[in-house]
Amino acid sequence: MLRDEILSTIEKNSRVDIAELAVRLGSEEEVIAEEMSKMEEEGVICGYHTMIDWEKTGMEKVTALIEVNVTLQRGQGFDGIAEHIYKYPEVKSVYLISGGYDLLVTIEGKSIKEVSSFVHSKLSTMENVLSTSTHFILKKYKDHGTIMAKKPEDERQLVTP
Repeated sequence: MLRDEILSTIEKNSRVDIAELAVRLGSEEEVIAEEMSKMEEEGVICGYHTMIDWEKTGMEKVTALIEVNVTLQRGQGFDGIAEHIYKYPEVKSVYLISGGYDLLVTIEGKSIKEVSSFVHSKLSTMENVLSTSTHFILKKYKDHGTIMAKKPEDERQLVTP
């Protein structure tokens, strides 16, 4: 129960400090710190990340979702192929998915050309890869539960007759 509450809270805000977390959950700081340490050691908590709206930074960054169909070879399942793919620094995530494709790969680069080059020269030429389909992210509306495209507040004053 405490673990679930800790995880739910830090998933929304990984910057919350242990003292505040203890107050929110009605527990002692030492208990919270110990639980979090255990979950880190067990691999339940895998990392802490900051979500950035790159469009607002002026930095060139392109993200693409690549659907990948693979053929499995004896003794090497999806895990081996996924491991080979996720070792590239351009690859941000790899998921085994259901449906028309086997893997969903997220890639980041400085330009569409750079990402396309990676897909063409490295990903699609891998021995077990049968086909790929590339989808570039043009705009993020919501990411990891956070609304990215917030509407501006209407600052006009209400006029009544």
